Amino acid sequence: MSKLTEHSRRLLGSFADFARKSGGVSLRRYQLEPAAAILDSIRLNRGLDFVVIMPRQAGKDELLAHLKIFLLRKLSGRDRSIVEVNPTYKPQTIQAILRLENRLDANLLTKKRWKKRSDFMRMIGNCRIAFLSGDGKANVVGATASLLLIVNEAQDILPAIYEKNFAPMAASRNATRVFTGTVWTYSTLLAQMRRACEEAEKADGIRRVFVYTTEDVRQENPGYGDFVDGQVRRLGRSHPFIKTQFFCEEIDAQSGMFPPGRQALMKGDHPARSEPEPGKTYAFLIDVAGQDDNATWANGRVPDPPLQNMDRDATVLKIVEIDPVTVPALGKPTYKVVFRRAWTGEKHVTVFGALRGLVQTWKPMRIVIDATGVGEGLWSLLDNAFGPLTVLPVKFSSKVKSELGYGLLGIIESGRYREYHPFDETLRLQLDYCRSEIVPGPAQLMRWGVPDGTIDPAGGGSVHDDDLITAALCVILDGQDWATSGPTLIVPGRDPLPDMDRNF
Repeated sequence: MSKLTEHSRRLLGSFADFARKSGGVSLRRYQLEPAAAILDSIRLNRGLDFVVIMPRQAGKDELLAHLKIFLLRKLSGRDRSIVEVNPTYKPQTIQAILRLENRLDANLLTKKRWKKRSDFMRMIGNCRIAFLSGDGKANVVGATASLLLIVNEAQDILPAIYEKNFAPMAASRNATRVFTGTVWTYSTLLAQMRRACEEAEKADGIRRVFVYTTEDVRQENPGYGDFVDGQVRRLGRSHPFIKTQFFCEEIDAQSGMFPPGRQALMKGDHPARSEPEPGKTYAFLIDVAGQDDNATWANGRVPDPPLQNMDRDATVLKIVEIDPVTVPALGKPTYKVVFRRAWTGEKHVTVFGALRGLVQTWKPMRIVIDATGVGEGLWSLLDNAFGPLTVLPVKFSSKVKSELGYGLLGIIESGRYREYHPFDETLRLQLDYCRSEIVPGPAQLMRWGVPDGTIDPAGGGSVHDDDLITAALCVILDGQDWATSGPTLIVPGRDPLPDMDRNF
């Protein structure tokens, strides 16, 4: 046996050595622990389920890539197959394929041995891996996982899709199954498999669940911990993304969006103002409601005839002071609501006239307005009057509203949104009745708002969410460039005139 062959056999006898000595990557403890358990299950033909949960960017995909090429190389002489499922074809499945090819090319024992069999299959010898999409629309019939079935980002694959399309792939040889990802809600496939594996652990004592958080990663990569600390300062420890993506804590799929603790963070100690303060910077936030086309308004602002629906939602204006105190530390300002005004059923031309007068008084740097549907007319009037650099339209969709919801939570949790004192009762009702729901799937969209038809039992009237939507528009302000510049530094140059005098 040649020295090279003997050396290759030694490397293939140790997963850690294979990655480090032939691949140039030293895997960390939290990567090697689950790998050892998975490889034992494959070697002993146990056919176990495993759950591996890591924070974002902690090295889960790096672990999977090295595990796959190790098995492809070690079992290249056998007719064996691996299947990996990702939630989407673009970009997740494509990224997984590219990552595998990169690691194959970088490893001394695989770079000249692998080949491409099709767009979604890679091979070394007779051992192969197929990459499939778990979006429910892809054609996955006929694939078999005789060696290993990997369900990556399992929190974003619907349990019914997995049971129907992918679970049977491991049946022929009772292949080991690995579910990886980050925590999301209690009802995801990843959460369900975690609970099932925890019960199996109690029965036979074999560890199947490997959950690591930021604190585990920090021990081996302090820079990662520093990054997460910055994210916590920016979004708050209770933000859904911080809890799930970095600390592996499940959130409720359906819940009240503004519990008392979060409402307390929104309560400022500053008063409302009827006019601006010199030297302060302001912005307008406007949520637009429909107008009552059958009513006219007198000077006393009483409709004649009365509004057909006095219980309708309102066009709401919030004026926020933009306080730069948090810009140096967080890169974003703090927003203090100092003025609120609402128009119920009034003509948009009338509302525009009132807004134009307020703009002349407050001189806002930005006007953020709901320009969806009935809001287009009022937005157009403001845009013509003050220009697109000042007026920022928001076209609502499920994606945009989800982003506004998550963004508002981040601003609140980081202590950067303050309502004036005393707290507005209309807003408090809307916060109490607001509900959020996480939509299953890789987009992780959040539906939120006050459900239609909600009635306040104390007052008997309908509860809307116009004040709440208006508050969420400050997320658009948060997307502006708030970088601060330091003091001008003037470096004095040498005066050339004395030298010139000496030359003449």
